[in-house]
Amino acid sequence: MSRRTGVPVPTIKYYVREGLLPAGELTSPNQASYGDAHERRLRLIRSLLGAGGLSLARIGEVLSVVDDTSQPVHKLLGEVAGAVAPPSAVGGGEPSEKARRTVAELAERRGWSVPPGSPDGDALARTLSEAERLGHEEFAGALDAYAEAAEKVAEADLAYVGGRGTQDDVLESVVIGMVLGDAMFGSLRRIAQAEESGRIYGVGEKGAGRGRGGGGSGR
Repeated sequence: MSRRTGVPVPTIKYYVREGLLPAGELTSPNQASYGDAHERRLRLIRSLLGAGGLSLARIGEVLSVVDDTSQPVHKLLGEVAGAVAPPSAVGGGEPSEKARRTVAELAERRGWSVPPGSPDGDALARTLSEAERLGHEEFAGALDAYAEAAEKVAEADLAYVGGRGTQDDVLESVVIGMVLGDAMFGSLRRIAQAEESGRIYGVGEKGAGRGRGGGGSGR
């Protein structure tokens, strides 16, 4: 397996000792056989370490969710997504009642199920509370535009996951999709912001004066 995956033998043994990778099937007192499932899990671990930048402890938490097949797939998808991309830590303490109402009204308008006390609902409310604290209450006016964009991204996420084979394939695709999808969307957002900024404020020649990858100094 080390030759097939390029992962050093000591590293593979370490993952087995830490419970991240199931032990192989013993074929002799000092040899074990590893199959396709082991290789897939090993690739997942390496992707979470590399692309995801997760710690081994965090990876263990994610894998424990992936391996729990006793729950409905819909519930597992939510838990896996939460483990890979926990709610934003913007703002501290309890969100304001105004922010909570704004989130509840948004959910009602869009037909979303965001029960009181949900981690992501509270995180969104804390973000709005932080905007209030900073004197930018009008930031909440962009919620529906953000929500519409989020729905389209969610559709793309699930379209990628759809059509996978086994439940393990689906869950592992969610893990990889969350890690790479967040990174990809962040890059696309910044590219789009540069384009929109140039369109609104004018930059002379196309691409000039951009602070990100446009060749200009941004000044």
